[in-house]
Amino acid sequence: MSSSPSLGRPLGLLLTALTNTFLRASVLILAVATAPVVISAQPAGRIYRLGLLSPEAPPPGLLEAFNEGLHDLGYIEGKNIHLESRHASGRSEQLAGLAAELVQLRVDVIVAINTSAALAARDATATIPIVITRVSNPVETGLVRSFAHPGGNITGLSFQPEETSVKRLQLLKQAVPSVARVAVLWDAVNPGPNLTVKVLEPASLQLGLQLLKLPVKEPTDLQSAVQMAARSHANALFVVDDVFVTSYRRQILEIATKHSLPVISQYRDFVELGGLLAYGPSIREMYRRTAHYVDRILRGSRPADLPIEQPTKYDLVVNLKTATMLGFNVPSTVLSQADEVIH
Repeated sequence: MSSSPSLGRPLGLLLTALTNTFLRASVLILAVATAPVVISAQPAGRIYRLGLLSPEAPPPGLLEAFNEGLHDLGYIEGKNIHLESRHASGRSEQLAGLAAELVQLRVDVIVAINTSAALAARDATATIPIVITRVSNPVETGLVRSFAHPGGNITGLSFQPEETSVKRLQLLKQAVPSVARVAVLWDAVNPGPNLTVKVLEPASLQLGLQLLKLPVKEPTDLQSAVQMAARSHANALFVVDDVFVTSYRRQILEIATKHSLPVISQYRDFVELGGLLAYGPSIREMYRRTAHYVDRILRGSRPADLPIEQPTKYDLVVNLKTATMLGFNVPSTVLSQADEVIH
């Protein structure tokens, strides 16, 4: 029996089309199977750019503490983070230009060390997150709205140096009861220490102390300031610490020792090198904690939503070796309060 012409032709065309499709698919599969294998590398992880802005090169030990904090959180230089460091070599007027450089580099976060650097960073950008550290009272200096709700693009760590400075002045009077005139050394360019000195004036009157104010603006001012304290018969040198002053702590202590001036400081750096006593928060811990703020921001948190953190523990460190050398007998009432006594 012959097939019907009305069914045979369409069926034949359909079979032919299916056969061609199969052949083309086979050729494509064969081509893919025999093509050289190319392994596409996974895109490398992002390298965050971190800007560090400081009036002075941070002391190595403190910068190491910051890097340790980053490392503990999984950040490794050259692998997933790159540090762009800018410091003004003691010339705070250069901070504005250095902050502008970091903005042009489009860093992901700016870490500003001290109030002057923080103000320069704030003036340079309203969009790049800024993490502050070693900054005194950021509310009064206009950096943030409040400690609990900073607002804007700034957050980080701060402390209330006014309160600790008054306490330190009281400890000085207890440690050296004969003290009558205290020379106060501070960086006059930094707004933070200026606020501290204002608080020290009424506190000194209550303690029966006379203050000799020694503001400095340049590294070259330090030697003449300490010498002025000696010529003016000051009984002690009270250092209002910031990055600039601390960077020259060895030189300050060397001159003060020549003139038998006991040095009182906020941070233990001075006491370890020969100062008489220090009372204040651990600056090393502040640098480590700064890394946590950087991490939270890189993970998506907004600076405006991160409260300003303040130290909760303050240490009193006394150097008895220095006291003996200067002829002071530190009372047991002070030593009993000390968290550490250096013999």
